[in-house]
Amino acid sequence: MANRRKEARTKEKKTEWQERVVQIRRVTKVVKGGKKLSFRAIVVIGNEKGQVGVGVGKASDVIGAVKKGVADGKKHLVDVPLTRSNSIPHPSSGVGGGAKVFMRPAAPGTGVIAGGAVRTVLEMAGVKNVLAKQLGSNNPLNNARAAANALASLRTFSEVAEERDIPVENLYV
Repeated sequence: MANRRKEARTKEKKTEWQERVVQIRRVTKVVKGGKKLSFRAIVVIGNEKGQVGVGVGKASDVIGAVKKGVADGKKHLVDVPLTRSNSIPHPSSGVGGGAKVFMRPAAPGTGVIAGGAVRTVLEMAGVKNVLAKQLGSNNPLNNARAAANALASLRTFSEVAEERDIPVENLYV
């Protein structure tokens, strides 16, 4: 009986969320007694089924910073509408700080053609076929936020039809 209780406690919860660390940076703050070291972690969290979030965490150790980044990422989740070919429904662009990201849907079999933090965000969102370009800045945090912003601005045909109060069939006319 004691063994069964022990197993239940040690078993970790299986979640569908995956996390990927984009960047870990050592940052310092100058205080009266000298320099205070801490770590900043940029984490992208997603379930590869259309949800993704970008989080930032700062702590005195790397593990704590990553944990805080994951918690922050869960607070900033974005729903991504995916097509049958695991692409995005239409071209989109997003802005984050000085970074701009442009995305276009791609044919099945193309893969994720993107660089750096944008690639990580798209992969964690579950997008399989897309063309993306970073413009302006090459800061990983701003690019990840710009990618999340671009994904957040995506709309499906049914959403557009509902906004215009017309049936979906009339959109193509």
